[in-house]
Amino acid sequence: MSVDKKNKRISKALTFQLRHGGERHGLPLDSQGWADVESLLAMPQFSGVDIATIKNIVLSCPKQRFALKEEENKLYIRANQGHSLKNVQVDLEELTSSTIPEILIHGTYEQYWSSIKSQGLSRMTRQHIHLATGITGAAGTISGVRATCDIHVYVDGLRALTDGYKFFKSANNVILCPGDDRGFLPPSYFARVVNAKSGADVPLL
Repeated sequence: MSVDKKNKRISKALTFQLRHGGERHGLPLDSQGWADVESLLAMPQFSGVDIATIKNIVLSCPKQRFALKEEENKLYIRANQGHSLKNVQVDLEELTSSTIPEILIHGTYEQYWSSIKSQGLSRMTRQHIHLATGITGAAGTISGVRATCDIHVYVDGLRALTDGYKFFKSANNVILCPGDDRGFLPPSYFARVVNAKSGADVPLL
């Protein structure tokens, strides 16, 4: 297996354990989502992986999905956002009318559009609905909409914020919205929907 493929496999395993499955698989995470790297590397999924490899993956990740910190001679790692673990609450910057980005995009796929058009965006099993401030590869965009997405939903964040919806920014510049009490951001806050392949507007009705 090439180094790139191996690192991609490790990165996916990190994402899953730090966002979703760690506690079920015996990896302790604190309330901020931090896990001891030594405990992580003791898991079967990371057999043969060393600390240098983990550091390299974290530092080279273009979307900056992870963070590292050292305390009392111990190294800790966490996912910057995307958690489904209910007892993990990562420190996030709450946005205001003066700090919320003008462009907020949620990338999705044609097969889900019918449901989204009628119900709105859903946080699903995660804590938040994820929004990007640009398309992947655009200047200044760290974590953008996936290139494979068929549909780009542009959200009127300022209007939703004014109506009482909360928005937060993660350390890697992903915009997060918990939605309403059911976890939805209604379609009335969709400013525009675009077919990513053709660039044509998708009807909202």
